[in-house]
Amino acid sequence: MAMRKGLKSKASNKLVITSVAFQDHITRSLLQSDFSLSDPLLRCRRKAATNPHARGNVEGLQRPGDWRDEREYVLDPAPPALSLAQKMGLVASPAERLMEDEWMQVKARSVHQGESAQPCAICREEFRLQPQVLLSCSHVFHRACLQAFERFSGMKRCPMCRRRQYETRVIHDAAQLFRHQSATRIQACWRGYVARKWYKHMRKTICPKDRRLRRKFFEAKLQELNDSFVRYCHTDTEAFLSDIDRSLSSSRRVFQQLERKSVSEPQDNDWDRIQSQVIQRDVWDCPICLTALCSLNLPTQAATSNHQQPRRTVLLSCSHIFHQLCLEAFESFTANSRPSCPLCRSVYHKRLI
Repeated sequence: MAMRKGLKSKASNKLVITSVAFQDHITRSLLQSDFSLSDPLLRCRRKAATNPHARGNVEGLQRPGDWRDEREYVLDPAPPALSLAQKMGLVASPAERLMEDEWMQVKARSVHQGESAQPCAICREEFRLQPQVLLSCSHVFHRACLQAFERFSGMKRCPMCRRRQYETRVIHDAAQLFRHQSATRIQACWRGYVARKWYKHMRKTICPKDRRLRRKFFEAKLQELNDSFVRYCHTDTEAFLSDIDRSLSSSRRVFQQLERKSVSEPQDNDWDRIQSQVIQRDVWDCPICLTALCSLNLPTQAATSNHQQPRRTVLLSCSHIFHQLCLEAFESFTANSRPSCPLCRSVYHKRLI
């Protein structure tokens, strides 16, 4: 009887100890963890006390000089002591914290997946220079976004793969990538500016080989010289242009006088040659009145057709023919003392035919 009572007492004591261990484990692992996640003030105080690296950051923002000190560190505090149920083997003990080589493997997997090059999965914005954290499941988020997600969800679970009880590590891969891209863009802009400046200088100084481009090159040079001349000219532009017009008109008058003096009277053989040119041209209308002329071969053609007295025709030394009356009327309306041909504007000698 005594042995049976002892066995019953031992079994009841073991059952009591087991129930107490389970109650302690539930209280410590579930209630306390949920309360700590739901209370942001208590969580912030615990992080500030356990993580000395986070004291320098205000609201998750980096200072201007923090990019030089890009050390990676784990944000999670030291693991809590084992509960009685975990010590007795009733509940599985938490996994051991990741070592440095394991973190390197997780980071290598994250780099292979391109997590830092993609936007944050929570806010869908680029990381740039904002602090980012790497989870033990190889997913990367903004540090502030992950803290807000844990605070409002009330549990510690990865937003992507829903893994529980992960570890977080501060990394700077996205900041390094953003600085590298910014430096690349700055270098590309500077090289483009230097190349465009060199090309413009080359276009202004070196004459191209193509004929059309060479013509444009010299036109631009001449325009540049004209602009510089007009810019540094201290005289009135209108008066300067009027002087040019007067000099041109006087030059034309001088050349016209010389041309009139140099024209000599054609000889008989010259008239015959001019007449042959008229016959070859085969034009028998007066250019002034646009009526028919008398043919040189058939002088009575117009008279026989119209039964009127034919008008006399004048042959000029420039091989043009007109009605005598039309040419005399033209000469009477001309202001110059010695008129020019109505067609070719050259000084002429005339002969009746």
